[in-house]
Amino acid sequence: QVEYSKFGDSISYEGAVSKEEMFEKFAALKEGDTLNVKFKSAINQVCQKKGCWMAVDLANEEEVFVKFKDYDFFVPMNAQDKEVIMNGKAYVSVESVADLKHYAKDAGKTQAAIDSITTPKVTYSFMADGVLIAK
Repeated sequence: QVEYSKFGDSISYEGAVSKEEMFEKFAALKEGDTLNVKFKSAINQVCQKKGCWMAVDLANEEEVFVKFKDYDFFVPMNAQDKEVIMNGKAYVSVESVADLKHYAKDAGKTQAAIDSITTPKVTYSFMADGVLIAK
């Protein structure tokens, strides 16, 4: 039995879907859709300023960007690579080609790199209200 530290709302570890199932759910979402879900994965990265966001592993080398509801809680900055179970809302945001080109220009990318941006980028996002991290 894994022991977990709780952050945010109390949730149970039971009934969480796998990262592979979560990836399939994200793939079916359109911009503007939200899905209430609980899923289990591993933390790839945590905000190193105060633990206010996480990048969490999804299938197919994708990640989900996780923020915390109402900015009410944070997670430990050393939680990278730990197992995590999150409850909340999954959604996708789509960055337009114009925005992506703007970001590339701001980042000092070459004109060739900027011109190579031709498709919007879908970002998998999650607003967690409760998080369990393996101790």
